[in-house]
Amino acid sequence: MAGYIFNLDNKQSLKDSIANGVYSTILKSTPKNNLWNTAHEGTFADYLTMKEGDNVYFFIKRKIYGIGELINIKDDCKFLNFPEADIPKSFDYNSIKDLMIMNETSDNIKNRMICTFKGSPYFFQNGVDMDEVLSSNPDKFKMLRAFWKRSFIKIDDEENKALIDVILKNNEKNLEDSESLFEENVLTHQKIRHIITEEYKASSENVLQAAAGKNDEIKHEMAIEAALLDYLANKEVIIFGNWDYISHQVIASPFKPIEYMDKMDIFGYRYIPGFKTISKYLIIEIKKGNAIPEDINQVMKYVDWVNQEYSFGDYDMIEAFLVAYDFPNEVIDTKSKVAKRNFIKSRRPVNSKEWQNLRLIKYSYNKNKGKLDFVEIE
Repeated sequence: MAGYIFNLDNKQSLKDSIANGVYSTILKSTPKNNLWNTAHEGTFADYLTMKEGDNVYFFIKRKIYGIGELINIKDDCKFLNFPEADIPKSFDYNSIKDLMIMNETSDNIKNRMICTFKGSPYFFQNGVDMDEVLSSNPDKFKMLRAFWKRSFIKIDDEENKALIDVILKNNEKNLEDSESLFEENVLTHQKIRHIITEEYKASSENVLQAAAGKNDEIKHEMAIEAALLDYLANKEVIIFGNWDYISHQVIASPFKPIEYMDKMDIFGYRYIPGFKTISKYLIIEIKKGNAIPEDINQVMKYVDWVNQEYSFGDYDMIEAFLVAYDFPNEVIDTKSKVAKRNFIKSRRPVNSKEWQNLRLIKYSYNKNKGKLDFVEIE
């Protein structure tokens, strides 16, 4: 399973989150001019890929605490904190207080999304220092090394397993000691079960609508990213295929200062059905306007990175997409010239192959459906 590491600023928040089995990111700035900013859209995008069984951890003052897992309440594990919370407008606390899941103070209006979880097996009071975590299995930790100025991050199955291992090894003696565990209760989950309706359902539709342009364009790439993650998580679009793991803003460059790191818009992988063996990797690069020739080179840079770091020389394992509003002829010509790689599949006997699996996809915003439509450029 995947994992989520949530960033908290104090021990009391840690205790409260675990006790209630609920986490919510604070959107510090309020929407202006009925628009979300990129950070807001990115937060919604992060929530939209959450699914039951994904693991939960907390990071506070250099230490990581675990282990939990997301659980469904009425068929989902993430919800709006109150109806229309994903619309970029201000709300009066007193008028919506009774509709809010988290409603302790007026500041909870800044909590627009929540997720629900429980201990799995437990949340240990003994946190593990970040240095010890990273040194326990260095090759497996990729996203955790770049955890900086983020409310939370998503980690893939291998990184998640490595994190579970180091936390359990540090708490083996605490498995039978209830005094070493954080307390949990089910009262908040019962409250959520009682008040949740379709109005609390999390989707990308309102995020897209807020970012819609005059015609059928979207003004923010992050809004398109959120929508694609939503569709892929719910297997709503055939053109991109089905994927078992998807994430966004995944590191795609050697380690260097975080702000200068390259990041793939969307990264994922699928398993061979019935097995935990990865068969394909996914790369999606998104452009809100017309693509330019340099965009092809950018995608191919990510293709080479995934080949180096994940598929280890087997380009056949990579499926890449460039999504844009339109593709001028010079972009299509550039693709035909540079979007290919020659590689050797096997050496005895030698099996030379050519990779040409970059696909160009046009998007358009369908106002009637509130969703994006996609067409492939042949």
